[in-house]
Amino acid sequence: MTMVWEFLDPRMTEDALGFIPEFFNDEDPRCARDQIDSAYVSGWHSFKGFEMDSKTRALKYPEDPALPPLARSMMRDELILFYDCAWVAIVQKDGTFDVARID
Repeated sequence: MTMVWEFLDPRMTEDALGFIPEFFNDEDPRCARDQIDSAYVSGWHSFKGFEMDSKTRALKYPEDPALPPLARSMMRDELILFYDCAWVAIVQKDGTFDVARID
C-alpha cells in the first residue's frame, strides 16, 4: 500500500521528497525507522538535540531557527514528517520522536 503524503507548504513538491516515500511499505511489519535503516543506503542515524513543538511539530535545534514541517504522512500509528534540508522525524503516539537527515 502506498502512503499518502500531505504537503503542508505550498512550495512543497513530490520531487523534494526524493526517494523517501519509496523507503516505506505499510505492509512491512517493521517500524518506520527500521524500514528506512534497511532501505536507505546510509541507514538511519539519529541526530540528538532537537526539540519539537507539540502543536506545530516545528523542529528546533539550539541556536538555529525553527523548521516547520513541509510534508507529513502516516504509517500505521507513526507520524512521518519531512523538513527543509532533508530532515525527517518519526513521531510516536506518545509524542516521542527520532530525527535523522535523509538526503
